[in-house]
Order: sequence, then C-alpha cells, then structure tokens
Amino acid sequence: MKRLTLDLPDSVELSEFDVKMIIACQLYQQSKLSSGQAAGLVGISKREFLESMGKYGFSLFSESIEDLRSDVEHA
Repeated sequence: MKRLTLDLPDSVELSEFDVKMIIACQLYQQSKLSSGQAAGLVGISKREFLESMGKYGFSLFSESIEDLRSDVEHA
C-alpha cells in the first residue's frame, strides 16, 4: 500500500476524515477503487461510505447502466 503525506495550508479547514472522504469518493467515481476499497481507505463500513458520499458532493449513482448493475451485484 502506498502512503501519502499531504501538507495543507491552515486556511483549509478540513479534517483528516474529510480529506480522506473526498479522495476516496473521487477515486470511486473514477472506478479506481471499489466502494469497499474506498470505505477501507477512510476507515468506515461500505454502507457508511455510500451513505456519506452526497455530503461531499459526489453521487452514489454510476454514469452507465453497466456500472450501476456491477455496483448492485457487488453491494
């Protein structure tokens, strides 16, 4: 597993959890991570991850019907 260190300016008022969620959501939407992998990155359950995506401006729904079917099959 890769480790990433990120220095954010003090003016960026995001918690470590928020940063992890934003990155995990982005990687999930780009199909770089499964929902389970994204949840693991953040340290929460898959259900909790999927339910929280909207709070960070990301949609739970896939862009194609095939992606949606795959998500449903692997949920």
